[in-house]
Amino acid sequence: MKRARSPLWLLLALALTGCNDESQQALGTLEWDRIALPSPAAEKIVRIDVREGQRVAAGARLVQLELTRTQSQLTATQAQARQAGDVLAELQAGPRREDIAQARANLAAAQARAANAQAFFRRMQPLGRQQLVSAAEVDLARAAAENAQAEVRAAQEALLELERGTRSEQIAQGESAVASAKAQAAVQAVTLEKLDLIAPRAGVVDSLPYRLGDQAPVGAPLAIMLVGDAPYARVYVPEPIRANVRVGQSAQVHVDGRDEPLQGRVRMIRNEPSFTPYYALIGKDAARLSYLAEVELTGHDAAQLPSGLPVRVEFTK
Repeated sequence: MKRARSPLWLLLALALTGCNDESQQALGTLEWDRIALPSPAAEKIVRIDVREGQRVAAGARLVQLELTRTQSQLTATQAQARQAGDVLAELQAGPRREDIAQARANLAAAQARAANAQAFFRRMQPLGRQQLVSAAEVDLARAAAENAQAEVRAAQEALLELERGTRSEQIAQGESAVASAKAQAAVQAVTLEKLDLIAPRAGVVDSLPYRLGDQAPVGAPLAIMLVGDAPYARVYVPEPIRANVRVGQSAQVHVDGRDEPLQGRVRMIRNEPSFTPYYALIGKDAARLSYLAEVELTGHDAAQLPSGLPVRVEFTK
């Protein structure tokens, strides 16, 4: 006759079942997609048009920074761009007729001086041979004649340069200067526009780290927004069930404080493991690796849930 099984075996089986169910879940928190709007310049905050927790539409003004310095820099760069454009136009137009006429007159004057110096040297040569003048005076006359000829050649080259017009390399340099000046002006214009902080998407203003009159450094977040149609569950998947979790898989999300679970879908799971965080410890899982995952909520009633709530995710096989 067989003995009846002890109730101890039944309790042990239930405990093992509970542990098995517990290992098939992932813990984490409810999160929203966040957008940080950085400060484009170190300017003082002169106006704040929203408050924390306020829902805003895309394109709504959030924060206004002081415009004076950036506006002055934009005006200066625009003036430099116009100046570079005028220099380029002058290069493209080439020398004026008056400059060419002046160069021809300078050449004629140099030729006249050269002819006079050459004639004087010719008169001094026989006098030097007859020793009526010193050799030094003859040498001075020869040097003056040669110098006058050099001036003639210089005047000829100057006239030729004007007649041939502007070199193509000079025009290319002028075009590069204009492009650079316009680019700098465009950068200042964009910076000026960004001083009026606009919401890029519809969402909720989660945080305004700075107050009216503060001067935030460049890159510091002036406003942080929560965007998206619904929050998502940011959970840590234990290593034993990682092989059974995939992107697109359905899941049930249990939110702390709600009786009914929400439906979700895995939208991301990391391939690199990390240690289980302190708030997701489940018995032996404390010593195991886990994988960060994101589960988006597909139900319409999830849009009003705040971030930071603890969640428990059960993945559908």
